[in-house]
Amino acid sequence: MHVFYTPEIAVSCELPEEEAGHCLRVLRLTVGDEVMLTDGKGNFYKAVISAATGKRCQVKVMETLPQEKGWTGWLHVAMAPTKNMDRTEWFAEKATEIGFDELTFLNSRYSERKVIKTERIEKILVSAVKQSLKATKPVLNEMTDFNKFIERDFKGQKFICHCNEGEKKLLKEAIVPGEDAVILIGPEGDFSEEEVAKAMAKGFQPISLGKSRLRTETAALVAAHTLNLFNQK
Repeated sequence: MHVFYTPEIAVSCELPEEEAGHCLRVLRLTVGDEVMLTDGKGNFYKAVISAATGKRCQVKVMETLPQEKGWTGWLHVAMAPTKNMDRTEWFAEKATEIGFDELTFLNSRYSERKVIKTERIEKILVSAVKQSLKATKPVLNEMTDFNKFIERDFKGQKFICHCNEGEKKLLKEAIVPGEDAVILIGPEGDFSEEEVAKAMAKGFQPISLGKSRLRTETAALVAAHTLNLFNQK
């Protein structure tokens, strides 16, 4: 059954314009056809198309199906976006398929990209949620300055991944299952030593993802997968 993203389904029985277009013009569904909806907030809905006119599609919800996340805690990845946005988009898609809760883009000293348009990333998150049959869409934040980000009050564990010298645990050894976690992933030029020191002063624990030197998007995906895996219910 086809899944449609309807974040306002609790207050409106009409599909968003883009979803309605896909439903009526691409899939050629019509009145009486059954569809599955997700609000991205933890719920699926079984529904039937009740009206279809032009670009508008209304549905009647038949059943609400809450879906628990497959992992515990709130998993937050904060990464410096790559110069080539295709690689950042790849990460966003794959990490959503795996499962995590929040994505923030960091503007750090050596960031290759200082501005990012989140509209495209948002569409990729929605598509990945539908494809992977998840009822919860990750929260997407705008670009945030590194120094401002580390000043925020985070619950749970705080990690910073970097390649500088110094003692670091492997992420898998540092995770406390069930706790919220936020992890910082730097740009291709890594975090500066000053940034690492500032983060550590704010309680971020330096960690390693292994012996290989990874690209930004690979490191972010390894981090997301490791956090998810060690927090599986």
